[in-house]
Amino acid sequence: MSKIVWLCGVLLALNAQNVRATPAVRPTHLANTYSIVAFDSTTGEFGAAVQSHWFKVADVIWAEAGVGVVATQSLVDFAYGPLGLEMMKNGKTAELALLGLLASDPQREVRQVAMIDKQGNIATHTGENCIAHAGHASGRIYSVQANLMRDSTVWGAMARAFETATGDLAGRMLAALDAAQGEGGDIRGRQSAAMLIVRGTPTGRVWNDRIVDLRVDDSPEPLAELRRLLDISRAYDLMNRGDELIALGKLDDAAAAYAHAAELAPGNLEILFWHAVTLVTVGQTERALPIFKDIFAQDEAWRILVPRLVAAGLLPDDEAVISRIVAQ
Repeated sequence: MSKIVWLCGVLLALNAQNVRATPAVRPTHLANTYSIVAFDSTTGEFGAAVQSHWFKVADVIWAEAGVGVVATQSLVDFAYGPLGLEMMKNGKTAELALLGLLASDPQREVRQVAMIDKQGNIATHTGENCIAHAGHASGRIYSVQANLMRDSTVWGAMARAFETATGDLAGRMLAALDAAQGEGGDIRGRQSAAMLIVRGTPTGRVWNDRIVDLRVDDSPEPLAELRRLLDISRAYDLMNRGDELIALGKLDDAAAAYAHAAELAPGNLEILFWHAVTLVTVGQTERALPIFKDIFAQDEAWRILVPRLVAAGLLPDDEAVISRIVAQ
């Protein structure tokens, strides 16, 4: 037997012994970051928001309507997200779910996790070996957590910002992220951000339970981009509300909703176009024509689109009406 073959055999044997002797190691990803998980006691919504100098940080936040929310970060094990939600769905409190996950994780001291269950109970863990500065702060309806921060003041600033902010859950969570960045944020800089909000009571339609689902995977200014996307998301919500109001015959209220949507997403011809289309479908062609005229002046493609909507049932099969629109 050659020395090389003998040596390979010894190494294989030693490796096999090591595999048997070493406890299972949970996966680790360097998604160091700062985040907030929160519960809105008025609406019942659960939310999470995050920013990091790490690509696609949206993967660290998890939420399910009627169940709760999880943020799993630092040297992250993504399994904490779905497993935490499943345990809370099966009746475990946030604290018991987190304790169970940590007990089975040999690398728990490099994990940072926060969870809120459907009762609003909060559980947070910052492992002793998370990269400094690292820590967390919890309030009655939220938890903020951060690691690899430039300064130890980050999570305190996040807590104060969330508690003093006004408006909806999305806006208050964004205020917490802004406060973290104001304290220096991640010592490495910034790259990605995300926000997720779900209903307190599930509808049975998962796609309808996510009120806000935004992610900025790679940007030099992820919070600015997240705020822009949030405004667009709100604009489309208002557009949908405008459609509902028109169907109810509340035209003035609908016009106000559309106008607000246009303010949140300036230059978005999509919002203006479907506002005009909806007006035509309820017999308000005269109110729609000036809107169409403004749109066509900016982009001729929308004029070409108009006749195609007839076959789809989105505009009336009335040649006179379609001609008037196209002539604007």
